[in-house]
Amino acid sequence: MRMETQALAAVYRDRLFAAAFQACGNAADAEDAAQEALLRYHTSEKQFESEQHIRAWLLRVAINCAKNVSRSFWRRNTVPLEDYMDSLEFDSGESRQIFREVMNLPEKYRLVIHLYYYEDYTVAEIGKILGLTESNVKVRLSRGRQLLKEALQEVWDDE
Repeated sequence: MRMETQALAAVYRDRLFAAAFQACGNAADAEDAAQEALLRYHTSEKQFESEQHIRAWLLRVAINCAKNVSRSFWRRNTVPLEDYMDSLEFDSGESRQIFREVMNLPEKYRLVIHLYYYEDYTVAEIGKILGLTESNVKVRLSRGRQLLKEALQEVWDDE
C-alpha cells in the first residue's frame, strides 16, 4: 500500500514534528526530522500493509532522524525550551506545566510517554517503533510516570 505524500504530510506533519521534538527538544531540528521522514517515504519504494503501518514507519524515521541531529555538531544552534513554549498554545496553566515537566524528563522516558499519551500507541506498537521489548516499554512508562508525578507534586506543593 502506498499513499500520496502530500496527503500524508497534511495529516501527519504535526504528529511527526511533535514526536521528533520529544526526541531532540529543538523545534528547528524537529521540523527538519519531520520533513526528512516525509522525504524518505516519498523516495522509497517500500510497500506498507496499512495506513497504520505507514504512520508507525514515519514516526520511527522522524524519531531516528531527530536523535541523529541531536548528536551532531550542528546541535549547538538550539532554541531554548522557554522560547519554544512561548510559541505554543495551552488549554490551561496545568497543561503548560505538565508539558514543561514532560520535556524535562530523560529522553528515554519522554519518548514513550509522548507516544503513549499523545499519539495513542499501545505498548506493543511503541516497542516496534523504538525497537524495544514490550516489558522495556512498560518499565519506561512506569518510571517516566513516577518521575513526572514527583516533579509535578513538588511544583504543585510549592504553589
